[in-house]
Amino acid sequence: MATLLAVNSAASLWGPYKDIWQTVGNALWRRQPEAVHLLDMILKKHKPDFISLFRNPPKNVQQHEKVQKASTEGVAIQGQQGTRLLPEQLIKEAFILSDLFDIGELAAVELLLAGEHQQPHFPGLTRGLVAVLLYWDGKRCIANSLKALIQSRRGKTWTLELSPELVSMTTRFTDELMEQGLTYKVLTLVSQIDVNNEFEKLQRERGLGSEKHRKEVSDLIKECRQSLAESLFAWACQSPLGKDDTLLLIGHLERVTVEANGSLDAVNLALLMALLYCFDISFIEQSTEERDDMIHQLPLLTERQYIATIHSRLQDSQPWKLPGLQATVRLAWALALRGISQLPDVTALAEFTEADEAMAELAIADSVFLFLTESVVVSENFYQEEFYIRRIHNLITDFLALMPMKVKQLRNRADEDARMIHMSMQMGNEPPISLRRDLEQLMLLIGELYKKNPFNLELALEYWCPSEPLQTSTILGSYLGVAHQRPPQRQVVLSKFVRQMGDLLPPTIYIPYLKMLQGLASGPQCAHYCFSLLKVNGSSHVENIQGAGGSPVSWEHFFHSLMLYHEHLRKDLPSADSVQYRHLPSRGITQKEQDGLIAFLQLTSTIITWSENARLALCEHPQWTPVVVILGLLQCSIPPVLKAELLKTLAAFGKSPEIAASLWQSLEYTQWEVAEVVLAVFYKLLRDYEPQLEDFVDQFVELQGEEIIAYKPPGFSLMYHLLNESPMLELALSLLEEGVKQLDTYAPFPGKKHLEKAVQHCLALLNLTLQKENLFMDLLRESQLALIVCPLEQLLQGINPRTKKADNVVNIARYLYHGNTNPELAFESAKILCCISCNSNIQIKLVGDFTHDQSVSQKLMAGFVECLDSEDTEEFVRLEEGSELEKKLAGIRHETRIHILNLLITSLERNPPNLALYLLGFELKKPVSTTNLQDPGVLGCPRTCLHAILNILEKGTEGRTGPVAVRESPQLAELCYQVIYQLCACSDTSGPTMRYLRTSQDFLFSQLQHLPFSNKEYEISMLNQMSWLMKTASIELRVTSLNRQRSHTQRLLHLLLDDMPVKPYSDGEGGTEDENRSVSGFLHFDTATKVRRKILSILDSIDFSQEIPEPLQLDFFDRAQIEQVIANCEHKNLRGQTVCNVKILHRVLVAEVNALQGMAAIGQRPLLMEEISTILQYVVGRNKLLQCLHAKRHALESWRQLVEIILTACPQDLIQAEDRQLIIRDILQDVHDKILDDEAAQELMPVVAGAVFTLTAHLSQAVRTEQKQPVVLGPGEAHYAFVLDNSFTSPPPAENAVVGFASIGDSSLHIILKKLLDFILKTGGGFQRVRTHLYGSLLYYLQIAQRPDEPDTLEAAKKTMWERLTAPEDVFSKLQRENIAIIESYGAALMEVVCRDACDGHEIGRMLSLALLDRIVSVDKQQQWLLYLSNSGYLKVLVDSLVEDDRTLQSLLTPQPPLLKALYTYESKMAFLTRVAKIQQGALELLRSGVIVRLAQCQVYDMRPEMDPQGMFGLRDAPVFIPTPVDRYRQILLPALRLCQVILTSSMAQHLQAAGQVLQFLISHSDTIQAILRCQDVSAGSLQELALLTGIISKAALPGILTELDVDVNEGSLMELQGHIGRFQRQCLGLLSRFGSSDRLRQFKFQDDNVEGDRVSKKDEIELAMQQICANVMEYCQSLMLQSSPTFQHAVCFFTPSLSETINRDGPRQDTQAPVVPYWRLPGLGIIVYLLKQSANDFFSYYDSHRRSVNKLQNVEQLPPDEIKELCQSVMPAGVDKISTTQKYVLARLCLVKLINNRAKLLSLCSFIIETCLFILWRHLEYYLLHCTPTDSQDSLFASRTLFKSRRLQDSFASESNLDFRSGLAIVSQHDIDQLQADAISAFGESLQKKLLDIEGLYSKVRSRYSFIQALVRRIRGLLRISRN
Repeated sequence: MATLLAVNSAASLWGPYKDIWQTVGNALWRRQPEAVHLLDMILKKHKPDFISLFRNPPKNVQQHEKVQKASTEGVAIQGQQGTRLLPEQLIKEAFILSDLFDIGELAAVELLLAGEHQQPHFPGLTRGLVAVLLYWDGKRCIANSLKALIQSRRGKTWTLELSPELVSMTTRFTDELMEQGLTYKVLTLVSQIDVNNEFEKLQRERGLGSEKHRKEVSDLIKECRQSLAESLFAWACQSPLGKDDTLLLIGHLERVTVEANGSLDAVNLALLMALLYCFDISFIEQSTEERDDMIHQLPLLTERQYIATIHSRLQDSQPWKLPGLQATVRLAWALALRGISQLPDVTALAEFTEADEAMAELAIADSVFLFLTESVVVSENFYQEEFYIRRIHNLITDFLALMPMKVKQLRNRADEDARMIHMSMQMGNEPPISLRRDLEQLMLLIGELYKKNPFNLELALEYWCPSEPLQTSTILGSYLGVAHQRPPQRQVVLSKFVRQMGDLLPPTIYIPYLKMLQGLASGPQCAHYCFSLLKVNGSSHVENIQGAGGSPVSWEHFFHSLMLYHEHLRKDLPSADSVQYRHLPSRGITQKEQDGLIAFLQLTSTIITWSENARLALCEHPQWTPVVVILGLLQCSIPPVLKAELLKTLAAFGKSPEIAASLWQSLEYTQWEVAEVVLAVFYKLLRDYEPQLEDFVDQFVELQGEEIIAYKPPGFSLMYHLLNESPMLELALSLLEEGVKQLDTYAPFPGKKHLEKAVQHCLALLNLTLQKENLFMDLLRESQLALIVCPLEQLLQGINPRTKKADNVVNIARYLYHGNTNPELAFESAKILCCISCNSNIQIKLVGDFTHDQSVSQKLMAGFVECLDSEDTEEFVRLEEGSELEKKLAGIRHETRIHILNLLITSLERNPPNLALYLLGFELKKPVSTTNLQDPGVLGCPRTCLHAILNILEKGTEGRTGPVAVRESPQLAELCYQVIYQLCACSDTSGPTMRYLRTSQDFLFSQLQHLPFSNKEYEISMLNQMSWLMKTASIELRVTSLNRQRSHTQRLLHLLLDDMPVKPYSDGEGGTEDENRSVSGFLHFDTATKVRRKILSILDSIDFSQEIPEPLQLDFFDRAQIEQVIANCEHKNLRGQTVCNVKILHRVLVAEVNALQGMAAIGQRPLLMEEISTILQYVVGRNKLLQCLHAKRHALESWRQLVEIILTACPQDLIQAEDRQLIIRDILQDVHDKILDDEAAQELMPVVAGAVFTLTAHLSQAVRTEQKQPVVLGPGEAHYAFVLDNSFTSPPPAENAVVGFASIGDSSLHIILKKLLDFILKTGGGFQRVRTHLYGSLLYYLQIAQRPDEPDTLEAAKKTMWERLTAPEDVFSKLQRENIAIIESYGAALMEVVCRDACDGHEIGRMLSLALLDRIVSVDKQQQWLLYLSNSGYLKVLVDSLVEDDRTLQSLLTPQPPLLKALYTYESKMAFLTRVAKIQQGALELLRSGVIVRLAQCQVYDMRPEMDPQGMFGLRDAPVFIPTPVDRYRQILLPALRLCQVILTSSMAQHLQAAGQVLQFLISHSDTIQAILRCQDVSAGSLQELALLTGIISKAALPGILTELDVDVNEGSLMELQGHIGRFQRQCLGLLSRFGSSDRLRQFKFQDDNVEGDRVSKKDEIELAMQQICANVMEYCQSLMLQSSPTFQHAVCFFTPSLSETINRDGPRQDTQAPVVPYWRLPGLGIIVYLLKQSANDFFSYYDSHRRSVNKLQNVEQLPPDEIKELCQSVMPAGVDKISTTQKYVLARLCLVKLINNRAKLLSLCSFIIETCLFILWRHLEYYLLHCTPTDSQDSLFASRTLFKSRRLQDSFASESNLDFRSGLAIVSQHDIDQLQADAISAFGESLQKKLLDIEGLYSKVRSRYSFIQALVRRIRGLLRISRN
């Protein structure tokens, strides 16, 4: 029982019925195949509702008690847990509702709850009032469903062309309903339900609200009755009712009355038509296969009982309440009997069929034709149903064709009556009262019936039998499909009737006959026949029956009469004093004659409206001149009715442009009296007007001999009046205000239709003005015309004089509120608002006007929302059978929605406050971003345009087919998605919108799961829909990632990336299993269940191919000129695409043709026009192509953006590393396949290349992240293994070591490489920017095979050479080898493209192609590329271009440089040349191409900027993006120095040649070199300069090199060169005293305090540079010594025998700025000893640091978090806190590897310095202690001689090294030598020796010359023991 008392929250009296109607609509009208099964189920489920039809659930005591207690105990809600307490107020309302509609108490509660839920859709209504609407809406749905089901039955009148099984289902179902007494129920309900009674009940209980609510309730009740009645009508049309049901229907009609205006209401009209169709046997004439089946089903033909019963009921019955209705039924029955009597085998029915005459006579006696005219045909609904019109047409034509004697009788009676009237008039008596007017009424009925032709049926064609065959077969009549075939008998009879009735026409039926002709002339073909009839009637050969004028029904007679009347009036013009009277009594014409004139004018209007031939023929007739006569009459005093008809006739003539032009010249404004007609004319005039320059120049015409200014075109005058505060504009605006006031009453009033039409034309006028005003004002500015105009949008902002407010635009917007009842007005209103919203200032003002008054604001909002929601009204338009009007209205509603969306889009681009924010429900008084969007009704939030838009997009998302709007209204859906995107993309609205979409709507997930959309017919819209949706998804992923809303991000990623089928989420959260599942399930081996990833399916849906229109083939126009004209007509459309304006192009081409002169041109005109048509078709195709490409590009850009966001912005750990690679691989392969297709459009290349670049970068990163960091596993082994998780694994066994690279395998990588190379080659010569992206991609790809930085653990060197040579190839080498093989397989084609790009083209392209060459050359073991570069001359071109670079680079050293592009290109070029130089062959090629010579020629190296004097003290400015001049100079110099250094190192065979060229480089820039060597700065940059320079000098500035120089050296220049070398030597030695002594520590300390920012690495750099400088200088000394000293006895000494420097160095020095050693003095050996000691100490500190770092690297996970953070910050200064722990470990490892390798370098340098110092110390000690003769010894003379000899010897050997040794050596005394020995013993003590030997043990054994240190230490120790005495 509890379940029975649960409440259905959707209201059982509304929700289910709404679903039934929806399903019926889907199956029958929208033809959705999947809806058929659903319909079957729903019909079975709800069959009782159809059988009981409108019966409500009864009241119930239990329910009453339950509801009574609901405020304390609550009620259960179906589908929800627990109970809900109801407020007392709701319970009270429920009991009122229960009594009001006599429904169960729970049903009343349900209605109120549903009303509460639906309240936001009905602003301003309470839940009770909404419940009333829902109650009747439920009834309406069930009635409409019943009607639709019956309409779809199989039957005799129509077919909906549905599937046979569906028709069988609905036929079977409705048959069962009929068996259960459907007719009785329908008739009972129609009688019982009465709007007035229902309103009285509702009024009593306050169940009625505003006027709008009253109208809505009344419309629902009326629609219920209407649909029930139309159900019976539809049934009768398809299969007639049985006997009892027919009698019931007759019984109902007996009691029917008419409306106040005398017509039948829509319900009774439908029931009458149902009965008429029961008696309809016209289908028998159609010879179809189904006819016989139908005859057997027709009771009228098969049941004698049926005929007998019906006949007696109609013959004998009492008079009905409406005798005319009884007469109509009797006439139909009589005609049915007559029809049956003509069938074979009906003798049995003879007693009835013979009574047909009598029955017809009864009908005619009761004025049947009058009733049909006044009560049936004029009924409001008559022309809305095609089958009503057809039935009455059949009734009349059957009467005329089947009862000719009756017709003859009527004519005779009319002639008789006419004679009697004539006689009475002659005798002066009143005509007799008893006269009948049956024929007159018949004619009026025919005229009225065919006057309108809403379905273009042209049924009146049956009355015209063509006397001559017409051109087209279709014109021959409604039954004739074939030309020249005899017309059917029926048509002959009817046409005879029309002709004969006009013969000898009695005056009484003259006007009815004209009115009948007017009806029969409605339609293009009918008008032609009628025109011919009137022409023939008046021709001279027609028997002269009625006097001289021929037949009175002829053109001749009519226009003759009109001219006579005009003549008469002109003679009798009024005198001046009588002009004040408005209308004088009409003279010379009786009332009868006036009526005749009016009737003929109406007939003329009809004919010329439909037939252009008739229009032109009449107008051009020389005698009749109708336009002139009518204009003449208009100027006379004639009655208003006649004047109105004359005006309408003129308007009809004006349909032809050539007539309109002459008409305008003769019209005066003052004559217009009727607003609708005037505005219609104005609208047409302005619509056809295009402003042209000649309109703005006064034209003169000659009139009666004098020149006067010609009238301007009418459109010009209208524009001028509407762009000024003119009375005309004021009148128009007041009309709009009055119109909306009247419509707001929702009450019918006289002239409502005219008012609506007038308002429509008025709005349309304003629209046209807005469209044309810009061109008009531009032309006015160009002209000299003295007119002032103002833009209409500003005039609309003006004050309304009636209300004293600026409410004109508000009045226009209020028409949207009537969108359902007056769609045309809403359409025009939306169009105007859309047009004026482009202006930001107007927007702000409009927001104020719209929100100023709360009630108006609510109404306006509701109006906009209602228009957007309006699709329910367009849903069931039967496209096949719906009237033109219905289709038109559906189109108008659709366009209105489009305009509103465009208004929102335009407004959102403006600054707030704007209209869009107001319409979409955002805050206007507070900051927009503080808005809290809610569902409608929550916290008083109204239903806004945002809710309407989401509603449009939401429909259909629950099903499999996806959003309905995407398929059915593609353009609408596209704009909806665009609005959503704009809201999400704008910073102000993004937060609130995305929160709302995420929490309340789950919008993105529900939409994205239906991607890709497929709609080939509307490809452009489909692509744009997907684009906006993907862009929105990108923002969502980015935002949720930033806000760490992981579950949201993960859910979307699953949806986009999974390749396992995803179950649609039933609720907002996925279960825990979903959370734990990684994106895509690659480790599942069940491949059969895999699906395509959504991200790839979306890509599939973008078709890369594009059909291109055929090129123009022209015979007359010049093709090049046409292309130019097309280009001139191009403009940007709303979407920003450049397209050609077809209208303007057409105008230009037609003007060109019109300008041609001569007969030939006239003859060729048709051909020229045909060619213009060809050109326009071509341009339309071209526009479509451009739009399609734009859409594809847009979609591809959005897809790329989505992919990039997924890869870059989403948390890395949401996609497992392995899956990440596979996803990227799949995307890369697919995107390449699509773009490499031959059909692919080249325009898409740039986007694809950009995507490929990003994807390859991420692939490279993913693969390299996966590669394991090297781990020291134990003594002697360093391994690389794979990481499949984030922990270290043991290394793979040797045989498995080379299985493949990364998760995706080598083969996949190879495929990607090949596709990349194919893509590069596909770009051909153009598309350099595309290739730029591809070079970047290729570089990232090649990076994959690059071995990561390995930590130098000092262990690897312990391997023997053999072990290294036989080690298996590792994965990096293997991939690298395979890569280069693939690249080389592409041969010279690829080389050519890359080399060409490296030499010329775009800067970035050059840089990247150079980088690519660099990479390839470095791994190309075969040196193919190097060979190609040198053989094809590209290398030479690059080298020679350095001279050009020189000029550009010089300009970069100014304080404010131009762009730095040239600098970066130069750096890339030098980096590449340096790479080439590293290869021995490369260095040789570079020397050949003279690279060093080129560098020597460059002047930029001599432009060293002055050093910042404060630079030494570290007071540098904060770094900016553009480096300082000094830094820029270093960026230019250092690459050149590096290149020299590498060439010196690489060129083994040509070492002397290389050194010679480098020496020339040094000498040609000697000033710069000296400056660098002298510079005292200790920044990292200047130390790097020094380090590189000393390295070069140590290899090139050697005495032996001079002999190798290419120049011819004479004595003088040799001296100069020697001087340069000597200077370099002195300055290098001078550096020792700076960097080899305790000075260095001071500088270091100083540097420590001042280096900010990236402190650690800067300090490391400085330390490394200082050690390098020391090592270089020591190497230089060693080289000089070895070159200059053939024997130990004749050593060249660089250091004096003084160790004092070691002793006094430890205190601080004051003279830091002064050079330590003056150039004439040699440094002492003390520096060497100090350097030795210092290096030994450094070695151990570096060694400890190195070992600690190696330990840390092996146990990164165990390090404390603070230390990890510190390590990360040295690599990534900002944002460390935001990255995951895994990423922190990766960064920490990187930092440690960097640190280890830095320490390893420093150890290597220390070791080298120690060895070199020891060697130099040993040589000097040996010389001083063994070979040197002191100056104060007894052999001093000999000694000096020896010295002299040795000098000579040295000169010859060492080319005079220019060091002044004598000054140093001349003063070596014995004391110095003794002191040296004593100091050396103390300095070179045991502790130092032990340190040195430890260093050798620790390091030098494996790294350097084994036991070298040991040997030297031993020798030095030996020397020091020697006693000189």
